[in-house]
Amino acid sequence: MDLHAIAERVAAHLTAVAGPTRVAGLEPLAGGACQDNFVVDLDIQGGPDVGDHRVVLRSDGSALLDGTLSRREEFGVINAAVAAGVRTPRARWLGRGLVQEDAWALFLDWAPGVAIGRKVLRDPDLAGARETLADELAGELARIHSIRPPSCGGADLPGLPEPAGGDAAAAAIASARRMLQTVPEPHPAMELCLRWLAQNAPPTPRLCLAHRDFRTGNFLVTAPGLSAVLDWEFSGWGAPEEDLAWISVRDWRFGNLDRPIGGFAERDPFYAAYEAASGHAVDRRVVHWWEVMGNLRWGLGCLAQLARYSSGQTRDLEMVAIGRRAAEMEYEALRLIQRGDF
Repeated sequence: MDLHAIAERVAAHLTAVAGPTRVAGLEPLAGGACQDNFVVDLDIQGGPDVGDHRVVLRSDGSALLDGTLSRREEFGVINAAVAAGVRTPRARWLGRGLVQEDAWALFLDWAPGVAIGRKVLRDPDLAGARETLADELAGELARIHSIRPPSCGGADLPGLPEPAGGDAAAAAIASARRMLQTVPEPHPAMELCLRWLAQNAPPTPRLCLAHRDFRTGNFLVTAPGLSAVLDWEFSGWGAPEEDLAWISVRDWRFGNLDRPIGGFAERDPFYAAYEAASGHAVDRRVVHWWEVMGNLRWGLGCLAQLARYSSGQTRDLEMVAIGRRAAEMEYEALRLIQRGDF
């Protein structure tokens, strides 16, 4: 990847849309399995944003995973979230062809903090932050879920279709079934989970914006507490319980299996904080259904990442490591069904 050429294109784009700009530094950012991310230091020499800025350049990668947004669509979602008061970096200066030909890209304001899951859960400097994370994240979810689709008089976000009949559960089942059909080898555990999900699907009385990747590893934490919510690439109109359950998916506890909310908190205090912030009661049975779905979805996601490596789309060995986790997700989904653990 030619970083000098990317820097030149960034400077030309920002000069056109923000004012005369010099790129003082540009380096790839670690993390992010689907998009190309860079930290960029800018010297904007004119216009309303004059001054030095550190931003994140986020571009579409070589291939979008099933269900992911383009950066053009993500741009609208992020700014709707910012308008709703969500603690997330503002998206600016949407462009195209800055990193890869024809690929959409956006710039995010820089936010401090740690995102690496194991560090969030184990760094002694973040011990105080972990005490308040459940309450803070519940409040952010309440603000995200306050964003409603056009059919409910809410935001019109191009690229975000509403589920047929407003039925988020049926849409999730159909998506999981499509993903499973692309897997070359049989997975009877996943078939069993899909059958149970179809037989026990809950209604969706409250359609809202769902982040759909709201979990440890996708928010920034500093010593005082939550800094920012990140990674909106899977967002869409759905059920609030999707997000309330996704943070409990087995992998997002990073080994702290006795603390189901992200590896740092218990369920009841988190749900109570969400109820207080949102004004909506949490139906534990519905959250339980979405947690089974979440583990199945991530199991399928693990297989999809492995397929990217096997097909040659990427040579990143992390995709192989992710692929092996599918069995853990199958186990957790079946365990939840058997125990009725809500």
